[in-house]
Amino acid sequence: MESSEPTEALPPAVPGDAPIYLSPRALGPLAALAPLVAAATALPLAGGPLAFSACEVAIRGSEGVQQTTVSVVDLRRWMANQGDGVVARVARSLDALSRPRQHPCGGPLSRPLLMGIVNATPDSFSDGGEHFDPAAAIAHGQRLAHAGADILDVGGESTRPGAAPVAPHDEAARVLPVLQGLSQLRASFPQLLLSIDTHHAAVMRSALAHGVDIINDVTALAGDPESLAVAARSNAAVVLMHMQGEPRTMNLAPRYGDVALDVFDYLAARIAACAAAGIARERLVLDPGIGFGKRGPQNLAILRALALFHGLGCPLLLGASRKALGSESESRLPPKERLPTSLAAAMHALNLGVQLLRVHDVAETRRVVELWMRLTL
Repeated sequence: MESSEPTEALPPAVPGDAPIYLSPRALGPLAALAPLVAAATALPLAGGPLAFSACEVAIRGSEGVQQTTVSVVDLRRWMANQGDGVVARVARSLDALSRPRQHPCGGPLSRPLLMGIVNATPDSFSDGGEHFDPAAAIAHGQRLAHAGADILDVGGESTRPGAAPVAPHDEAARVLPVLQGLSQLRASFPQLLLSIDTHHAAVMRSALAHGVDIINDVTALAGDPESLAVAARSNAAVVLMHMQGEPRTMNLAPRYGDVALDVFDYLAARIAACAAAGIARERLVLDPGIGFGKRGPQNLAILRALALFHGLGCPLLLGASRKALGSESESRLPPKERLPTSLAAAMHALNLGVQLLRVHDVAETRRVVELWMRLTL
């Protein structure tokens, strides 16, 4: 458990328009913290199975970011002495942090979900070319389903750093036969979901016609002027990912004021854009975009700050699989030899309440999830 600072550590008065961010601290299993939740000194995190009894409060101003960790009790006591605008915003943040999340396709989200990666591409960073042939991609998806994947995420365009763009008709030609083949798995795996990893509206339309359940867009529905409307007209869930720039150049010199808060603000703006287009928040999943316009220290900062993004009120997805994550020694290894780091990142994410993990190594990550659930539930 983390110690809390007294309320005097928070500024006595905050301007009504000052950005305020809450990040859960003092996290633990909801079952263990149930007496504190009952006493209103702790709150469930996203409905459970974790809870938190403190928050890091970050207040962003012209002179930088002021950060202080206080108990939930002290935070509420401080709120009572603020203006109505600050009270309302902090109350909304606490509600967003604590209210239950829905499964991307409806119903309760009762356990972490695994999204298995099916790259129907010749040049993806980890397994480029291995599953470029549709039959190979379908067979790989079948293996992932048998290994315990809840979702199969099919992509036909590499978005690794430095990757060249692919025309929508070429991308569609790669993914549609794979989606058609994988859809037959539903007879054996009726709960299996199919996801299309694309930022092209035309590919989204074709994939939706083939029955996909999720649109996973690295541009957060901002990369194609028609994608918001396509998503709005569907019933599909949508993964909104943060990416600074575009794949060819995104990791040359990314710049941020505060990387975690900047990503938070971007995703908040994309949620608002989705709402304006008629896409309900309940259909959204958020991905902070490890490695997308972020280099080593920035990726580590995002990983440390994962709990912050619960304040946006949506399920969180982490895609850290086989990435170097700021380590020079890991970066020298072939991606397939980075499994230990990937599994450590998965456990870290679960401990901070992340609900979906996008991974290459489904069987191994499933064992991590199962251990985490035994420790937590």
